[in-house]
Amino acid sequence: MTITLDGSSLTIEKLVAIARHNEKVELAPAALERIKVCRAMLEEKLAAKEIMYGTNTGIGEFSEVVLSDEQVREFQKYLIYNHAAGIGEPAPVEYVRAALASRINVHAHGNSGCRPEITLTLVEMLNKGVTPVVCQKGSVGASGDLAPMAQAALLLMGEGEAFYNGERLPGHEAMRRAGIPIPGLQARDGLAAINGSNLLTAMSAIHIYEMERLLKQAEIAAAMSIEALLGNLKPYHAKLHELRGFSGAMTSARNIMKIIEGSDLTIGRMKTKVQDAYSMRSTPQVIGAARDAVAYARSQVEIELNGVGDNPIFIPEEKLTLTGANFQGTPVSLPMDMAGAAITMVCVLSERRMNRLTNPALSQGLPDFLAHEPGFYSGMMLSQYTADHLIVEQRILSAPASIQSIPAAADQEDFVSMGMNTAIKNGQILDNAYGVIGIELMAAAQALDFREFTPGRGTQKAREVIRKHVAHLDVDRPLYNDHNAMKELVKRGEILDEVEKVVGKLE
Repeated sequence: MTITLDGSSLTIEKLVAIARHNEKVELAPAALERIKVCRAMLEEKLAAKEIMYGTNTGIGEFSEVVLSDEQVREFQKYLIYNHAAGIGEPAPVEYVRAALASRINVHAHGNSGCRPEITLTLVEMLNKGVTPVVCQKGSVGASGDLAPMAQAALLLMGEGEAFYNGERLPGHEAMRRAGIPIPGLQARDGLAAINGSNLLTAMSAIHIYEMERLLKQAEIAAAMSIEALLGNLKPYHAKLHELRGFSGAMTSARNIMKIIEGSDLTIGRMKTKVQDAYSMRSTPQVIGAARDAVAYARSQVEIELNGVGDNPIFIPEEKLTLTGANFQGTPVSLPMDMAGAAITMVCVLSERRMNRLTNPALSQGLPDFLAHEPGFYSGMMLSQYTADHLIVEQRILSAPASIQSIPAAADQEDFVSMGMNTAIKNGQILDNAYGVIGIELMAAAQALDFREFTPGRGTQKAREVIRKHVAHLDVDRPLYNDHNAMKELVKRGEILDEVEKVVGKLE
C-alpha cells in the first residue's frame, strides 16, 4: 500500500516499511500545493533583494556575506560540494531511504522554500530504488546531518554515487537507468535538501522499532529463565505493579505472565523460594523502566519525523522568513542516549539471570554450568564470558553523546548535538543485545530440557523454535556457531513471532 507523505502522519512503522520493505510513497496533493506557494513567496523575496540566510547569503560563519545575483545561482552547487565531507563506509541502504522519506516529509509542510522538483525527485528516487551512497560518519547533528545529506543531494545535480539494482554506480548513471530527470539546484534548493537531522532521526526511528521488539524478546527470555529457576511468581502479579503505577512495569509483568500461562509453576506444583534474587523478581521493574525510556524516545522521534526541521523557515501566509535552529538534533539525541543505555541495562539483567542458570550455587538443582558431566564437560561456562564481553562494550557505548559537543564553524556553531554518534553507537548496542539475549535464551532452553514439568505455552514454543536452530548441548562442542545462530534468531524476531502465535500479541 502506498504511503502518503503529508508532513504530519509519518509513524515509525511507516518509515520502516518505506526503508526496509520498499513501500511506495507519494506526496500528498495538499503538500505539493504548499511547496509551490512557499516557493513563489521565496522568489518574490529574492526579486525584492530581501536578505535570506543560505539563499542570498553565505552559511555558518559566512552568514553575513551577501551574494550577488550570479553567486546566488551558483552558490547551492558549491554548498553541496563543500558539505559532502563525510568519511568511512556507506550507511546501510535502509537508513538512507528512511532519511530521504524523512526529508520529503519536512518539505511537505511547505516551509522549506525549495522548488517542487526537488521534493518530487526524492519521491522518485525512493520509488525507483535509487539510494545515494552516503558515508555514515561526519555529521555533528546540528545544522542537520549536513555531510551525509549533502552527499545524497549530489544526485540532484547528477553527481555522487548511488546504489541501484544491487550495483554501486555513478549518480548520473543510476538516475539515467531509473529514468529520473536531474532537477539541478537553484536558489535555496541545496540547503533545503540538507538542513535537518534527518539521517540520525531515521536511524533512531529504525532503532526504536528494533528496541521495542528486543524488549519483548527479553521478556520471553526472562520468562524461560524464571521457569527454569523455579521462580516465585508473586513478583509478576499485576496488582503489585498497579500499586506503584509505572506503565512499563505493568506491561512487562503482564507479558511475562502471559508467556508462562499454562505452566505447572502457576499452580504451585513445585516448591519455590519465599523470595528470589533481584535479577528475577526485579525483571518487570527493570524491563519496564526500559520500556518507558524507549516509549519517550519514540514520542520524540515521531515529533521530529513530522516537524519542520530546517533553517531558514518560510511562513507564506505571513510573508515571513525566520532563522533559528530547528535543525538541532538534541531533541532526538538526548532521549536516544537514554534508550541506548536502557537496552544495555536490560542486557546486564539478562546476563545475571543467565549466571544463575549456570552457577551451581544458584541454579536450584540444575547441573553445574548446564553440563551433562560437569567437570569433564564445561557446558555453557564460556557462554557467560561471551555475554560479558558484549556487555562491557555496551557499557562503554552507553556514555551519552549528547553532552559531547565540540564547537564548529569558528564558534558560530558552538553547540552541536552529536546525535549521529548517538545513532551509530545505538546500532552497536543493539547488535550486542541480540547476542546477549540470544545467549540467555539458549541457556534457558538448555535448563528447561533438564526440568521435568510442563512449562508455559509461550516458553515451550520459544524452546521449540530455539531447538530448530540450536541442538541441546549434551556433549561439549564449539559454541560460536550456536551463539551466532541465536544472535540472528533474536535479530530477525522469529522467537517473538512464533510465541505471539501461541499466546497472542505481547504488549
